Amino acid sequence: MKKIWIVIGAAIIFLALGLIGFYNNLITKTQAIDNQWAQVETQYQRRFDLIPNLVSSVEGIMTQEQTVFGQIAEARTRYSGATTPEEKAKAATQVESALGRLLVIMENYPELRSAENVSQLMDELAGTENRVAVERRRYNDLVRDYNTTIKKFPANLIAGTFSFNERSYFEAAEGAEQAPEVEIQPQPPEESSE
Repeated sequence: MKKIWIVIGAAIIFLALGLIGFYNNLITKTQAIDNQWAQVETQYQRRFDLIPNLVSSVEGIMTQEQTVFGQIAEARTRYSGATTPEEKAKAATQVESALGRLLVIMENYPELRSAENVSQLMDELAGTENRVAVERRRYNDLVRDYNTTIKKFPANLIAGTFSFNERSYFEAAEGAEQAPEVEIQPQPPEESSE
């Protein structure tokens, strides 16, 4: 009779340890996702810190493209007011779209391409965009791993009991796969004051 109680006790302890292990694994995965999202936000902040410098460097020359500058400012404001990762991702995508239009427009201004500070800012921005892409990919990898884990048995029992909900992937906004169309209004030639 004692052996049965020992076996039952050992089984209960083994089951409890297994449940604790699954729970702790889910906690570790959620923390990794939150940490990776913070890395994405760090790269967004780096990008947002570069944008005002770029805009101020080019807006004197590009007087016809004020709408693009307005779109960039509006998207940055939306990002600042966003509270969830989904809202921030959507706002960041709007910034990317406006930046894409700005870059297309800038190609039509040779004096900008030859300006050293603009060239340096563009290089920094390109590097930042690459870092953003890497951090997003890592975030999505962690989300995929977590979402797969909470759907598998027996982790799904723990996930359901303790409200471990599925996380959202970072997805590009609709139309992001297409290059933006930009209409260039030619600037009138500068009159010489001779």
